[in-house]
Amino acid sequence: LVGLIIQKSRASLRRKDTEILYRDELFQKLSMNVDDVFLMLDAKTYQADYVSPNAENLLGITVEQIRRDIRVLGKLHPAEHEDPEKNYLEEIKVHEQREWDFEYVHQKTGERRWFHSVAMGSEVNGDKKYILVMSDRTADKKMNQALSDAVHAAENANQAKSTFLSNMSHDIRTPMNAIVGFSGLLEKSLHDEKKSLGYIKKIRVSSDILLTIINQVLEMARIESGKITLNPESVNIREMVEAMNTVFESSLTKKSLEYQCSLNVVHDQILCDKTKMEEIILNVVSNSIKYTNPHGKITVSIDELDSEDEKNADYKVVVEDNGIGMSQDYLPHIFEEFSREETSAKNEVLGTGLGLPIVKSIIELMEGTIQVE
Repeated sequence: LVGLIIQKSRASLRRKDTEILYRDELFQKLSMNVDDVFLMLDAKTYQADYVSPNAENLLGITVEQIRRDIRVLGKLHPAEHEDPEKNYLEEIKVHEQREWDFEYVHQKTGERRWFHSVAMGSEVNGDKKYILVMSDRTADKKMNQALSDAVHAAENANQAKSTFLSNMSHDIRTPMNAIVGFSGLLEKSLHDEKKSLGYIKKIRVSSDILLTIINQVLEMARIESGKITLNPESVNIREMVEAMNTVFESSLTKKSLEYQCSLNVVHDQILCDKTKMEEIILNVVSNSIKYTNPHGKITVSIDELDSEDEKNADYKVVVEDNGIGMSQDYLPHIFEEFSREETSAKNEVLGTGLGLPIVKSIIELMEGTIQVE
């Protein structure tokens, strides 16, 4: 009977040992494939009785380092952390639980990571223990940030759409109303050739303004979608500038403006996107003409600068006028889309507030800069 009892006890112990072995193996394997670090600490000595083997992977600190001195976890806190020595476990009672979030620095990669920590008070064989679970929430944090950024981008896009509709509704409606109005007057005045020609001229002017607005909107859309590219071709810069000066003649004459253009270049023949170059200069000079009062003065200077690379030339274009100018407060906003300074003088001049943003985008595509005083 005693022999049977001993044999049965041994079998029971073997089963328990096997269960413990299996449980330990299962826990080891699971802990290596989860984003949680498990620790069990003695409440008196703070010695680590157990550290899950994935600690080094998630924290960059070895199991041996943690067992040797638990304070090594303090190194995980970023340099600007208020109190890396603070003990978050003290005063946690048996069966009590506390949670907090922390930002940690991985000790091997230097990467900032976010953890959610749970500490529980427990009792094993009459001794108080702390069970600490440190869960890596970096992926969740990044996902939430990505979602937040997406929401922010959607809100910005919605705001941009509202701003666009608000600005465009007025700018498009003005020339459209003129076209519709003068078309009605033309219909009634077909018998009067002089009046008819006057109305046709006004319809053409309004159509040109409307076409300019639509083209600028489409150009800005292409720029924002990243579809705008440079198409270099061989261009004679003197001929190009002379052609542009011809375009300005009628507007300058109409306002009796004094116009001077100086060209100081070494290389006449250059490789550039002629259309984009013309768009830049035409846009800026047209602004000067629009916002300079009659009998004012506009000067344009184009100078070739010294270049260390013999295959490339740098050109500095300066457009100056003695027009109405703008306030110092408005200067930082001059290159913003749909931005126009609200003054009675400027509100009389038609414009979309897209010209200069387009110019800036093209210049930056050419690896250049633009500034205003």
